[in-house]
Parts: sequence; structure tokens; C-alpha cells
Amino acid sequence: MNFVHAPWFFWAIGVAIGLPVALIVLTEWHQTLAHKNSHLARPVHLLRSYVLPLGALLLLLVKATQIDARDTSVRMLATVFGFVVLVLVLSGLNATLFQSAPQGSWRDRLPAIFVDVARFLLIGVGLALIFSYVWGVRVAGVFTALGVTSVVIGLMLQNSVGQVVSGLFMLLEQPFRIGDWLETPAARGRIVEANWRAVHIETGKGLQITPNSVLATTSFTNLSRPANAHKLVITTTFSPTDPPDRVCAMLSRVASALPQLKAGGTVTSVVLGCVDYSTALCMQYRTSIALASPGDDGAAQATFLRWVWYASRREGLHLDGAEDDFSTTDRVEKALQTVVAPALRLTPAEEQSLVPYAKVVRYGAEEVVQCAGEVPRGMSFLVAGSIRLSVTGEDGSVTDVGTLDEGSFVGLTALTRQPNLSDAYALTEVTALEVDREYLERLVMHKPLLLQEFGRLLEDRRSQVSRAARSEPLGTPG
Repeated sequence: MNFVHAPWFFWAIGVAIGLPVALIVLTEWHQTLAHKNSHLARPVHLLRSYVLPLGALLLLLVKATQIDARDTSVRMLATVFGFVVLVLVLSGLNATLFQSAPQGSWRDRLPAIFVDVARFLLIGVGLALIFSYVWGVRVAGVFTALGVTSVVIGLMLQNSVGQVVSGLFMLLEQPFRIGDWLETPAARGRIVEANWRAVHIETGKGLQITPNSVLATTSFTNLSRPANAHKLVITTTFSPTDPPDRVCAMLSRVASALPQLKAGGTVTSVVLGCVDYSTALCMQYRTSIALASPGDDGAAQATFLRWVWYASRREGLHLDGAEDDFSTTDRVEKALQTVVAPALRLTPAEEQSLVPYAKVVRYGAEEVVQCAGEVPRGMSFLVAGSIRLSVTGEDGSVTDVGTLDEGSFVGLTALTRQPNLSDAYALTEVTALEVDREYLERLVMHKPLLLQEFGRLLEDRRSQVSRAARSEPLGTPG
């Protein structure tokens, strides 16, 4: 029993029992963290797979087998162990301080350059400790030499160093973050990277590399701050004979239907005044549209101007002073004959009586033809194109009800003075014949069979909308 009192006995027993137990505990902990997608999973994996086995082996060599710590093999193992511990410390600090930082906290806002500098300092201190304690290297002289060399290099490159320092101060102030949109004298775009030397701005035409020292000495605009305050401003011109209130209402209505409009965002349209062009006077209008990001500017402006072109002509307004002569008598008569007469069972005389009260209009692709909850002013008969019907649930989800093609019609609830059952969007450019409710009522009131058929069709569409709201299979709308 003399070996029980040997100095190596308890170290060997401790390693033999403690290593398996610690491995089991760390394995369970790692699996739990990995299941939760925790950032601590990687440091725990390093601790279990490398640090713990190497530490146990080092204890066995030095304490159990009594090998001299100055032996080359022990020093090499200690060096590897020191490197692994250094990696574990860096990984643990990164996981606990920065990867798990709450959104908007100082840890989340800290520029990457300062994290890199701190990482390099820790690596330098760790290597110095390893070489000092394991290999007996005197590192004081090395640090002194590095300090003198840094002073000399700093004096030689003081202009360049000054630019780097000014860039670092700008990063410390943090006037922007990754993902923000900047407008500088040289570029306008979204920040995709910001490092110790330069800011990378994605402009749509390429990647603009702007040195930090340049940004630190010039003015620029952060389009993303304050948050949720970005607005797109679009200027349009109309004939001075167009009523300003009607124009503003039309512009605001079109802008409010844009898919790029920020949730809960506002739209305003105001009159700027008359402008004297070389050909004629024009009235200018400014529309401000709240968008979620400056990245939506291009798509929102293109869609808005395209929809305004169609909407202004439907309402008899003169965008850029242009006249619209699309709704001719020939087009109206042809649409009445080919589309409206079969749907309403009109006689030739009834067709002619509707000519003065019908109008051929057009809608742009993806434009709103009718909105759910609004009472339509008349019925629209599709001459060309197709329309998608959809309903919006209480949670904001959109469910398709069906598609209407040439020969179909929307606005059936105009005859009953009830709100629309669903939203209607133009899938392509749509040409439709609009007939006012008052003159349709005069015709259909003398057609009991047609009224009965309309009532059945209205019930069918109402049931389709109800099934769509419950996400049930739908048939083809009538």
C-alpha cells in the first residue's frame, strides 16, 4: 500500500475519474447548446475536445509520471495547450460579449475594428505568457523594442497614421451601421462592409470603396436615420385646368396602393405651383411616400409613375398636359357588342342607349381595380387582360379567390349598393368598359331572370370569399 502515499497516486486517480465525468458533462451541455443554436456551443466543443484532454495529458506527464517540466516534449505539449486555451478564451469572449449582444446595445454597436484590435492584443499577451512561462523567453526586451519601433514608424508615417486614426474615431462615433444607406459626394447606396480602412457601399452599379479618412473629412447623409423616417418625393405635372384637389386625391390614392409603402406609412400630395415650360403652363405637384428603405426608391417611383399614367387618363386628368382619346365611340360600341350585351342580354337598342354612359378605361399591371369594403360606382366589363381576386385576412395574409378573364365583370355589388367582397388586381394591362350604376339599374330592373342570375352569382362569389378566408379549396369564380 505504499503506492497510495506516492505523490503521483492522487493525480492519476483524479485524472482517471475526473476526465470521463467531465467529458460526459461537457458532451451533454454541448448537445443542449447545439439544440438551442447557442453561440456558446463552439467554446464548449473546444473545451471538451481539446482543452480538457490536453490538460489531462499534461497533468499525467508532469504530476503522475514526474517528467521534468523543462523537458522538450512537455514544453511542446504545454505550448499546444496554451494555444488551445488562448483560442478558447477568444471564442468564449466573442460568444458571450458580441455574438449574443442584444439588438441596439453598446456591444452590438461596437465597430468590428475595435473587436479586432482587442483580439490582437489578447493574442499578443497570450503568446507572451506562453513563451515566458513555458520556454523562459524574456519578453520585456521584445516589448521595449516593439515600442521604440512603433514610435519610429509612427513618425515616418504620421500622415497615413493620422488618416487611419481619423477613420477610427469616425467608426467609434458610429454615424452609420451595416445595412444603412449613405449619400456621399461620390456615391449613394447601402453599406455592406465597414472595416478599419474603408467603407464598402453597394451602389447598384458596383461596389464603391470609400476610405474612412475621406468620410471623416467630408459631409454625408445617412438616409436610414432616424429610423423609419425615409420618404420618397416624386414631382409630377398636370394641366392648370385640372382641379388641384382631384389631382392630389388621385396621386395620394395611387401612392397608398404601392406595394413598397411602409406598413402604417403616410402619403401626402401638395400643389407646388405653376411652371412655365416652352410649350404651355403646367401645374406641379409633389407626392411624399413613406418607404421602409431607400432601396425601394427605384421600384416605388417606377410603379407610381406607371400607375399615375393610367389613373390620370381614367379620371380625365391631363398628366404632363396630354389629352387621352382612347375611349372612342367605336371602341365603346364594340365593347358593348362583344362583352356587355352577352352578359346583360341587351338588345341592339339597349346597346345604343348605353353608349353615352359607358367608357373604355385601362389599368396597369398589378394596379388595384377595386378594393374590398368599397361600394363601386358601376360595373367594369373586361375587354382584354385578366384580373386576380383576393381577400386579406385579419393577420394580413392574402388568399387568392380566383381569376377573371375577358368577358367577365367586377363591381356586381354596385346594383345592390353593397361593398365589394374582395380586392381585384390587374395581372396584366387590363382594358375594361365601365358603365355607371344608375343606367345599369334602369336596364336590369326590367329583366327578372337576369336579376335572379346576378343574385345567384353574387352568392357564389360570397361563398368563395368565405371559403378563401377559411383557406378552403376554391372553384373557378363565375
